[in-house]
Amino acid sequence: MTRIFSFLTATRGKGRLHWTDWVSYGYLLFGVLLMFGPVVWLVLSSFKTPNELDRFPPRFLPYAQDVAEVEGFEEPLLLFTVTEGDLAGQIVAQTRRAAGRAEVVLPDDPENRIRMPAANLEAIEGIAFATENYTSLFERFNFLRFFWNSTFITVMATLIMLLVNSMAAFALSKYQFRGRTAVLLMVVGTLMIPQTVVLVPLFLITFELGMLNSLWGVIIPGAATPTGVFLLRQYMITIPDEILDAARMDKASEWKIFWRIIIPLSAPAIAVLAILAIMWRWNDFLWPLIVLTRSENFTLQLALNSFQGELQTDWPSLLAMTVLTLLPIAAVFMFLQKYIATGIASTGGK
Repeated sequence: MTRIFSFLTATRGKGRLHWTDWVSYGYLLFGVLLMFGPVVWLVLSSFKTPNELDRFPPRFLPYAQDVAEVEGFEEPLLLFTVTEGDLAGQIVAQTRRAAGRAEVVLPDDPENRIRMPAANLEAIEGIAFATENYTSLFERFNFLRFFWNSTFITVMATLIMLLVNSMAAFALSKYQFRGRTAVLLMVVGTLMIPQTVVLVPLFLITFELGMLNSLWGVIIPGAATPTGVFLLRQYMITIPDEILDAARMDKASEWKIFWRIIIPLSAPAIAVLAILAIMWRWNDFLWPLIVLTRSENFTLQLALNSFQGELQTDWPSLLAMTVLTLLPIAAVFMFLQKYIATGIASTGGK
């Protein structure tokens, strides 16, 4: 911790900040605000009430109007401060409002109802976090079911992708066979084909295999990706062929060489691909939307889409569920991001 603090507070000037220190820290602060500002705004907005979300101009922190229990009224009443008139400066509770007029009572004198212009009332507000936005998710929606569907698809798709891509990359990097260059060019060429181009034939194949409305219908079509094959192939090229030849001289089978030598030595690149695959599958929306039509098979991304209707959008629930959906993928990225830089940096030749 001391080393991190010393690094963050390092300056070029002695005794005072040099002008380059101001530029450097200003640039870093701008980058931090640019990256994390929207995330902080999203989290704080998920704790706002519907009225606060509709407010213009919007406010950064979540506010809510104070209420009070008044004798003779079943529901709590909103509190206001009177700005003009005989009751100026006093706190009143509003019983109803219509056509620019408001009916209020003093909390200590609920029997005496007073009518005044609504413009003379100023709402009493304070910072308040609407935690019911989160608790209502588990009451109104089968959140745990959606979470399990997303987790199952992400884990299984990632494991299958790592196995298939690593085997293909091993063959393209360490075996000499006729047509290897053509196969590699086809793999690289598919990187330039948009996913939307193959959606129709992919849907027809999934339909013929009877995997519609099945989680496996989301998992199997993404079992191999050209990006993963190319990434692993570039890394496996750097593994010396002498190691494989020595293993073959010791009577090791090709399968044993793959599991005991290639996979351990390719761990950094496999870790990078695993992180990318997790983010791809967790955030995938288009293909699950096409394959899954039953609500019990929905992923979290599809469940998020259900909050947005044609005429109305449930913004508090949508924002709260968005935060919960981002937490797992953010945790994976924060704890494993170092493998992305080190793995990608080592995929080139040495």
